[in-house]
Amino acid sequence: MLKLDVVPRADVREARTIPTGRDSVRIEFNPNRPPARVRFSLAHEIAHTLFADCPRVMRNRLTQREATADEWQLEALCNIAAAEFLMPLGSLRTVGRRDMSVDRLLEMRANYQVSSEALFIRAAHVSPESCAVFAASRPEFANPEGRYRLDYSIGSNSWNQELTSGSWLPANSVVRECSSIGFTAKGDESWRHKDPWHVECVGIPSYPGSQYPRVLGILLPRKSAAMTRPEISEVVGNALAPRGTGKKLIVQVVNDGTANWGGRGFAQAVRSHWPSVQRDFQDWVAGKRSSLTLGNTRISKVDDNISVASMVCQKGYGPSSGRRIRYSALRQCLATASNYAVNERMSVHMPRIGTGQAGGSWDIIRDLIEAAFCAAGLSVTVYELPSGKGAAKSIQQTLKLAFPQA
Repeated sequence: MLKLDVVPRADVREARTIPTGRDSVRIEFNPNRPPARVRFSLAHEIAHTLFADCPRVMRNRLTQREATADEWQLEALCNIAAAEFLMPLGSLRTVGRRDMSVDRLLEMRANYQVSSEALFIRAAHVSPESCAVFAASRPEFANPEGRYRLDYSIGSNSWNQELTSGSWLPANSVVRECSSIGFTAKGDESWRHKDPWHVECVGIPSYPGSQYPRVLGILLPRKSAAMTRPEISEVVGNALAPRGTGKKLIVQVVNDGTANWGGRGFAQAVRSHWPSVQRDFQDWVAGKRSSLTLGNTRISKVDDNISVASMVCQKGYGPSSGRRIRYSALRQCLATASNYAVNERMSVHMPRIGTGQAGGSWDIIRDLIEAAFCAAGLSVTVYELPSGKGAAKSIQQTLKLAFPQA
C-alpha cells in the first residue's frame, strides 16, 4: 500500500530503513531471524516511514555514531506502532487475570507467532483487569548506576495510575535481572507510589547500537481486590426487550444517507416498535441537515426508563461490495452514548451493531464497545436473535409480554 521497496539482506542485524533519494527510502531486513521477529522489525521500519521527514532523519542517522538524546522516544513510538500493525483492534479476545502473567503471555505469543511486544500491548488493551504493560531500557551514557528508564506504559481501561515516560525505575528493581533476551523476573515493588505493585518482566532485543536488552513487563495491583471492569454479556434474545431493571439505553447504527429507516435491519424494527424515535430523528435532521454527518448521535427518549441512541456511523445504505461501517465514526458515537449512559446511570443494550448491512467485524466492534462502555463501568448486554422458523414468532411474543400496551 505504501509502495515501499523491501529487500532481504543477511548482513543486516534486524531491519533498517535506508534513504534512496530525496523523498524515498528502502527497507532492508535480515530474513534469517525468527519469523515473529522479522515481522516486528519490518512493522517497526514501516512505522518510521509514516513520518514525513523519514528520509532526512535516516540520512542523518547514518552519519552519527551515537544515538541522539531523544532518539529512544522515536524508537519507542515506532515499537508501539509496530505492535498495532501486528495485533490491531479485534485481533485478541478478552484475557483474564490468569492470562496476565509473563509466562502465560509468552506462551500466547508463541501461539500467535508475533513479537512479545505486540502481544503484551494488545493484551493490556483488552484485559478487564486493572493492569499495565511497560517497556524499559538501560541508557549507555550518563547512567553510572546502570538504572533503567521507562520508555512507555500502556494501561488497561481500568488502570488509573500515572507513569511518566522517561522517568527512572528504582535502582534495585527486578527489571535489572532481565540481563539477557528471554530472562524473566518477578517481584513486588513500589515505583514512587504508596502501594507496591506486582511486577513481571522479560528481556527483549535492544535498541539499535545498545548492548543491553530492553525489558518488557506487566504491572498488576498487589491487592486482591484489584479493580475490574464489567464485561459484555452476549445472549440470545431481542434488544427491543432489554433485560434487567433500572434505566436502559438501547444503541443502534444508522446511515448518513437518509433519515428514513427502511429495509430489514434493526433500525426498521425500532421504527416499527417505537415510531416516536423515528419521528424525533427525522425532526432532528430536518432542523439541521448537517446533523446527518458521520460521528453524530441522536438520543431519543421512549419513556422514563428507556432511551434510544441512534449513531450515524454507516456510510450510505443498500448492497455494497465493501463495508459501510466507519470505525472512527463509531468510536466517536460510542463515546457520546457512553457519556449519556453514565450521567443517567443506565445499562446499555444493543444487537450486534454494525455487522449486518454495514459489514463490520464484530471482533473490532466488540473492542470498541468495551473501550467505550465497559471501561466506564457500564453494564452491556448484546442480543442475538434466535435462529430457525420460530424466531419471528418468538420475537413477537417477547415484545407482547414486555410491552403489552404497544
